[in-house]
Amino acid sequence: MITISLCMIVKNEEKILARCLDSIKDIVDEIIIVDTGSTDQTKEIAKKYTDKIFDFEWIEDFSAARNAAFSKAASDYQMWLDADDVFPEESARKLLELKSTLADDVDIVTMKYVTHFDEQDNPVLISTRERLLRREAGYVWIDPVHECIPLIGNVFYSDIEVHHKKEVQSEPSYRNLDIYNNMVKKGKDLSPRQLYYYARELKDHGKWEDAAHYFQIFLDKEEGWIEDNIAACFNLAICFKHSEQPEKILKALLKSFEYDSPRAEVCCELGYFYKSKNDYATALKWFQIAANLDYPETPGFILQDYWGYIPNIESCVCHYHLGNHAKAIKSNEAAAKFKLTPAIEINRRVFAIDL
Repeated sequence: MITISLCMIVKNEEKILARCLDSIKDIVDEIIIVDTGSTDQTKEIAKKYTDKIFDFEWIEDFSAARNAAFSKAASDYQMWLDADDVFPEESARKLLELKSTLADDVDIVTMKYVTHFDEQDNPVLISTRERLLRREAGYVWIDPVHECIPLIGNVFYSDIEVHHKKEVQSEPSYRNLDIYNNMVKKGKDLSPRQLYYYARELKDHGKWEDAAHYFQIFLDKEEGWIEDNIAACFNLAICFKHSEQPEKILKALLKSFEYDSPRAEVCCELGYFYKSKNDYATALKWFQIAANLDYPETPGFILQDYWGYIPNIESCVCHYHLGNHAKAIKSNEAAAKFKLTPAIEINRRVFAIDL
């Protein structure tokens, strides 16, 4: 059976740290906490779970902090979690089983990372992340923000899920964006991956034109990961939509087809583009293409609602405007198979009146 060192970096996590550790403490063999400057009860809470608590001076570099935590590990594998992560019971059971069955030559075990949920607690955004790293392989974290360990070596892709249950904040955090801005001000030459995530941070903070600028720089370099290239095209179109540059949307979305087969989110955005022009027939074609795509086997980000719910509910709307009420009802019920929403119930009432 393999052993696991849980390696965490924390700061002012008194509200959620116990929740995280309670969900994993009975499975890991060692817990290492690296504190980057807490001023609350974080370290006192951590002491209830481990005596391996270390201070680390924050230098605006998440990789440096994670590498410090990894350096303290003594088990076969290093594992990371953030304080606002939770290990569901089913995932805990699967990880406990994996400890006994994992092949000796596996270097990295990935797990699904569910980072966003809707109001009904349905998954909205899912990615695949490196989660267990064989200590003797000597993996090193890279990038000061949106840090990662490249998937190099013998990788085992598990179906285990980690849920990111972030606390609702009264004000948006500019921490990550500030790190990138400081890097740019200092004249640092951003890598393709850093350009992509910098553009994402700008987009997430509503800086549409700046985000579009950096997404375009990223794409022009032609050095990005395929999944990031596709996502950049999609996000570029979103930026153009919000900055009222509709003439650029189609080109951005269609460029994604240069990298790989069509993705549902791109096809849906093409549908929205034509729907905004009241061209429901053309919009319907794109939504139906999205609805019939196979769910992707990719380690990239998956915008869950685009792979089922959105294309069907939007097909319902298009059918309705085109006078195809029977098909609209069918599409509405197809969307309901993915999740029940107020929109579906409203449509059901409308169709009941029409009938």
